[in-house]
Amino acid sequence: MTDIAVIGAGPAGVSVALSLRDRGLRPLLIDRADEVASAWRSRYDRLKLNTGRPFSHLPNRPYPKGTAMFPTRDDVVAHLDRHARESGIELRLGTEVTRIDRQRTGWRLETPTAAINARQVVVAIGNQHTARIPEWPGSDGFTAELLHSSAYRNPTPYGGRNVLVVGSGSSGMEIAHDLATGGAGKVWLAVRTPPNIMLRSLPGGLPGDLLSLPMYRLPVRVADAIGRRARRANLGDLSQFGLPIPDEGVFSRVKRLEQVPSLVDMDVIEAIRDGSIEVVATVDSFDRDKVVLADGSRLDPHAVVLATGYVRGLEPLVGHLGVLDPTGKPVTWGVRPAADGLRFIGYDVRPSLIGFMAKQSKRMAKRIARELG
Repeated sequence: MTDIAVIGAGPAGVSVALSLRDRGLRPLLIDRADEVASAWRSRYDRLKLNTGRPFSHLPNRPYPKGTAMFPTRDDVVAHLDRHARESGIELRLGTEVTRIDRQRTGWRLETPTAAINARQVVVAIGNQHTARIPEWPGSDGFTAELLHSSAYRNPTPYGGRNVLVVGSGSSGMEIAHDLATGGAGKVWLAVRTPPNIMLRSLPGGLPGDLLSLPMYRLPVRVADAIGRRARRANLGDLSQFGLPIPDEGVFSRVKRLEQVPSLVDMDVIEAIRDGSIEVVATVDSFDRDKVVLADGSRLDPHAVVLATGYVRGLEPLVGHLGVLDPTGKPVTWGVRPAADGLRFIGYDVRPSLIGFMAKQSKRMAKRIARELG
């Protein structure tokens, strides 16, 4: 029996494993993929962190000297892979945990090959476990290309082709910009609810975290007012382009709906202003090779990219244990256990999440070490 098993070799899981290792424990770090940071490896080529380097590294392990202020996808993958392989961590890849059950001396983790027994377990598969693909009338019969943003890599296959991107979060807006500047024909961005938009960096190239972190700690009403003024000052009025300022502020929406703002560079906003990206109404249905929008208009894209987010997918793993709320989110996560010896990490929605998880993992490891004696 192992003392502590950590499920998920992404930023949350690697953070916990390192913090446990630093406490003198030998964690078992498990992932269903054959590589560390598999979700990051599969993201689009142009991806970079929305948060700055000082706020986005693993516990006590900064990025190498020379890393850009906003680390790229490959920077993040290399960072996670390097430290997941530190001595003191037992890394077990290609092992999918399908179910967790209580047993007298701890927990039993079912896998396709053999069960793993552990005194304690940390589930760190995060909020972006499974691609969310909405069902629209007619989508099954759509004759053009339809893919989730997790399958999009770069604009090369879409040269001269018309593409509709569905979803105005950070990924949707960045993918639309990637296509518009990468040789695609017409690029549309379908927006259901106008997003709160914030710039990734401040004047001088400093990370926006320097403002978003202290604002997150302010009363919501005050933080929303500051955010609204900052958007007007930085971006101006985008109403004529289909992106009015939402009535609900940035931090109200984060805390009520767990919906983060769209963090982008000014280049994206300029592409919307100059018409390289055309904002349109949300999708209503599909009609063979056409997409019908909520306002009744019809588009004929060669491809549709669904930047429609992810679901947690925790139900098969722990849904029978009474540790999830009706939305499928853990009832408790972080330092406090959801059940004796069972914890979750990576389910916060807040600025500078990777850095926050690194700090949280230290507190968690301290508590686990004490409980294991």
